[in-house]
Amino acid sequence: MRQAGRYMRQFRSYSDRYPFRHRSETPHIARELSLQPWRAFGVDAVIFFSDILTPLPAFGQQFDIVRGTGPVIASPLRSERDLQRVVDSALHLDKLRFVNTILQALRNDVDDQTALLGFVGAPFTLAAYMIEGSSTKNIMNVKRFMFSQSEPTLHRLLDRLSHIVAEYAAFQIHSGAQAVQLFDSWAHHLSPDQYARFAIPYAKQSIQAIKQRFPHIPVIFFANGLAGKVSDVCTEFNNVADVLAVDWSVRLSDVRREWDGVLQGNVDPAVLAVGDHQAIQHAVLDTVQQNGGMQKLIINLGHGVVQQTPESAVQTFVDHVKQLAPLSV
Repeated sequence: MRQAGRYMRQFRSYSDRYPFRHRSETPHIARELSLQPWRAFGVDAVIFFSDILTPLPAFGQQFDIVRGTGPVIASPLRSERDLQRVVDSALHLDKLRFVNTILQALRNDVDDQTALLGFVGAPFTLAAYMIEGSSTKNIMNVKRFMFSQSEPTLHRLLDRLSHIVAEYAAFQIHSGAQAVQLFDSWAHHLSPDQYARFAIPYAKQSIQAIKQRFPHIPVIFFANGLAGKVSDVCTEFNNVADVLAVDWSVRLSDVRREWDGVLQGNVDPAVLAVGDHQAIQHAVLDTVQQNGGMQKLIINLGHGVVQQTPESAVQTFVDHVKQLAPLSV
């Protein structure tokens, strides 16, 4: 379960002592934190402990994750010259050797029934973080580029990031990841038309590049705030991405009518945060029913676990899923 630091006491014992980048870039710590939810709850996959912004320093963009604030970019991109500097940058994978070490170790740690997952931010989300500098409600700095004569430079940045995302995902696969997920975490800031123009083409380009190199490695795509974007996303990513991860802003049954492949997610994380075990069981069953059964379905939350969710609620969720039937996607 992603973002275990929000709810696992054992996990928080590390975050209380070490800053995020120290934890995520120190292989023996990142290895331990990756395995804790798997050991505790018996989930079917291990997601290596990292962040969607981890590759940024490898092409000259420094960041940190500040407790209580979230990701902070040291020097946000605020001019065309700033954007062009990233467009002209190279990705130095030697600066990410710790990722290789962590993933190789985890492949040796998990059994043959457990998948090892890698992940990266989608091009638009990475661009938005680098331009805004931190989380924001309205991404006005991004939209200044979108709605001005600087738009072509923004598109060049997004195109460059699409290649960086694909290259970094390939690096994770070479290191041992058996599937990768692209997180378009800031998709909710864009209207459907804006999303179709500034995000979909570049995420699709990344996935196509990954699949060209690794046709048998599953690629998962997640767009936060899918409401209003379902048709465009399904049209553009059907037969491109292997799995569509769905937040809770849409009915899974509506997505299933337009998506031929595997679906993942859709359960509102708040159901677990409340901690009512009957409500959790109902949410799981509702997800299965909306999908039309267990086939082509990975039962999961529609986003990260909410802070202070009871660990017992996470266990109830996992146990109930496993009681339904053996998963077969």
